[in-house]
Amino acid sequence: MTSRTATPTATVVVDGGYELAEGGRWADGRYLYVDILSGRLFELRDATGPVRLACLDVPLGAVAPVADRPDTWIAAAGTGIALLSADGTPEWLDRPEDRTPLPSRMNDGVADPAGRFWAGSMAYDGTCGAGSLYRTDPDGTVVRVLDGLTIVNGPAFTADGTTMYFADTAAGTVFRCRVDPVSGDLTGGPEVFARPSAGEGGPDGMTVDEEGCLWVAMWGAGTVRRYHPDGRLLLVTTVPAPHPTSVCLHPTENRLYVTTARYGVRNPTRTSGAVLSLPAPTRGTPACSWRGRSSPDR
Repeated sequence: MTSRTATPTATVVVDGGYELAEGGRWADGRYLYVDILSGRLFELRDATGPVRLACLDVPLGAVAPVADRPDTWIAAAGTGIALLSADGTPEWLDRPEDRTPLPSRMNDGVADPAGRFWAGSMAYDGTCGAGSLYRTDPDGTVVRVLDGLTIVNGPAFTADGTTMYFADTAAGTVFRCRVDPVSGDLTGGPEVFARPSAGEGGPDGMTVDEEGCLWVAMWGAGTVRRYHPDGRLLLVTTVPAPHPTSVCLHPTENRLYVTTARYGVRNPTRTSGAVLSLPAPTRGTPACSWRGRSSPDR
C-alpha cells in the first residue's frame, strides 16, 4: 500500500501572530494550546475566540489536565514541571534542567493513559545531545528516563499505554518505546519508527488517532504525516504554513487541528503562527489527565 497526498482546505481558527504555538490538546470539551516563548496558555470553545488561561514569566511547552481538579494543569515549563492553578500561579514539582550544564528549557509533553506526565527538554542553542525525556509520577517525583537527545517533541501514547512515540526533531527521527503501564518503566530501548528523508522536514508534535495510527507535524515541510502502527506512511497532508508544530484530532468530529509557528519564517502570512483546522479521515481521543497528588510538598 502506497501513501497518498492530500491538500484539504484549511480554516484559520486563530489568525497568525503566535511566535511558537504548540501543544494542541483536546481536554474537557475545549481545545488547549500554548505559545511557548511567551509562556501563555489558551483555550478555544466552540466558535468563540481564544481565551488566555495563564501567562508565565518562563517558556511554557505544554500542559495536561490534572484529574479531579478542574482548571488545574500540570505543565512542562521553564526548566521543569509545575502545577498551574486556576489563576495561573505555578507550583514547582521539580526543575531538573537547572542542574544541566547548558541553558535549557522544557518543551512538549503529554499525560499517558495510566496518569503519568511525560515531557522533553532541549538546550536553547540546540546543542546536540543536551535534551532529555522526563516522566512525572503520581507522587510528584520527576524522573529522567532518557538523555542524549537534542530537541524532544511528543510524546504520544497508544490507548492501552504500552507504546510511546516521541520525536527528536533535530535528528529527524520518530522513536517508539515499549512501556510497562504499571510502573512506567521502559521495557526496551527506543527503536527507530520513522525517519523521513532529507528535505521532508523534522518531526515535531504528534498524536495517536482512534485507529492507533500516528500523526506527526513536520516542521519545515508544511505537512502532517499519518503512519500505520507498522511504520507504513499512509497519508501526507499539506498545510498552508511551513512550520506546523502540533496536531490534535477532534474526538467527535473528523477534524484535524494544527498549530504553526512564525519563528524562523522570513515572510510570514496569517497562517504562520496560527491555529488551523482541516478535514481528516478519522477522529482522536481526549487528552489524558495526570492522576497526581493534590499539591506539591517541595
